[in-house]
Amino acid sequence: MTDVLTTRLLRLASYPADNLLSGSRFGIEKESLRVTTDGTIATTPHPQALGSALEHRYITTDYSEALLEFVTPPVGSTWEALQFLCDLHQFAYAAVGDEILWPTSMPCAIASHDDVPLARYGSSNVGRMKTVYRSGLGYRYGRKMQAIAGVHFNYSPPESFWPAFQEIEGSRETAMGFRSASFMGLVRNVRRLDWLLLYLFGVSPAVAASFPERRDTGLEKLDADTLYGRYATSLRMSDIGYQNSNQATICVSANSLDEYINDLSRAAHTLHAPYQQIGVRDDNGFRQLNANLLQIENEYYGAIRPKCVARTGERPTSALMRGGIEYVELRALDVSPYDPVGINEEQMRFLEVFLVYCLLEDSPPIDESERIANAANHAAVAAQGRRPGLELQRVRGLTELAEWARDICARVRAVAEFMDPDGSRGYIAAVEAQVRVIDDPDLAPSARLLAELDESGRTFLEFAMTTGREFAAYFQAMDPALNAHWSSFVDESRDSLERQAAIEAADTLSFDQYVANYYA
Repeated sequence: MTDVLTTRLLRLASYPADNLLSGSRFGIEKESLRVTTDGTIATTPHPQALGSALEHRYITTDYSEALLEFVTPPVGSTWEALQFLCDLHQFAYAAVGDEILWPTSMPCAIASHDDVPLARYGSSNVGRMKTVYRSGLGYRYGRKMQAIAGVHFNYSPPESFWPAFQEIEGSRETAMGFRSASFMGLVRNVRRLDWLLLYLFGVSPAVAASFPERRDTGLEKLDADTLYGRYATSLRMSDIGYQNSNQATICVSANSLDEYINDLSRAAHTLHAPYQQIGVRDDNGFRQLNANLLQIENEYYGAIRPKCVARTGERPTSALMRGGIEYVELRALDVSPYDPVGINEEQMRFLEVFLVYCLLEDSPPIDESERIANAANHAAVAAQGRRPGLELQRVRGLTELAEWARDICARVRAVAEFMDPDGSRGYIAAVEAQVRVIDDPDLAPSARLLAELDESGRTFLEFAMTTGREFAAYFQAMDPALNAHWSSFVDESRDSLERQAAIEAADTLSFDQYVANYYA
């Protein structure tokens, strides 16, 4: 076999330096909704002991004031990232009192949009802009959407990998240009294959009956309080979750970094009639930042984003133009209710080798017909990925999901064998574990959750609340003295409040002028 992947693996294996992919960098961003002891969304402010949601390096909020977000720094192993995330959860549980961190992606019972508190970041211009942006999201997509949680997996190969890979490829591009082009190839392949991640790790096949706004969801009633998809994998990533019709008209190419930047920028500067009808202001001030297709570039939801660490006040596309792509953020992951921090190390090992596979595999441009097919595959697997005989649209024609998934995993395994020839690092075992899920859909976490609901007779809300209490007890029983980061978390919480106060004191511009300058 002389295809692109095989050729690259052979060349990497014969390169003089050892362990070209050793020293990769990892990070996790994990969201958790704060709920009360009776299972309703918390309306309390962000806990003071957790510092400033605006400035804290590791603990912030996402769309809602109740939606905590834990952010690990980039570290050199999946285990370090997982341990840091565990330490953050332990620290957070000491601050939230008797509240519980909801352990699933789909939220607790929410009667109305008004029940979801908007995230607040203080009186500074940057803090107000973050809140107005979230206000706009509520008007555009519904506030209930702001209570959905997910897990993001950040990854970059070691810096030493890039010059070796560029030499192997014989590229004469600049180092930054080569790295960005290679990352965009990875992004395209994830867009082609993100359905596989929904099948393997999707664990949101059920939802509180009060969540969907539409009646024509196609979901069945499991009980009075629970709707479910019989073969669903990830309702979070379906059309009742993030993949809703509001963004269906936005097409952002991944065929090059320039096209990606241009398409995102265009969407952020193009007026959209339905959003004009919402209005930018009312008598109480800003309702949204603008009436464009995107208020800001990060409003575009994709299963994966190319990223460059932005400087203060710098737009994501400006950062990418300045520094090229530094890492990717994989966003297609549900929060696992079977892991106290929402993700486990075996899953992370698979994600790492899967992303390396997407980097090394051939990745031609995606034309319009393939873009449509990719979106259809994603939607089909999110809503009915475990349906027997489900066929997906492959370039060569319709193919059964299981057949295509086995083909992919056979090639992912080849990458695992390159990264882990003796199996000691767990990559091969991680791939083999997912092949078993392909062979037996009942092993998929989405199937496991539905089976537990059926066997126990519990509603989705009862299942999540019971699990949340168990996780709360688990973290509260931990000794803070054994948390290696505890004192640094205490310091960061205090210092973040001081930094927020300094930002607020330093503001001189009006909010209108600040927003105008951001878009200038």
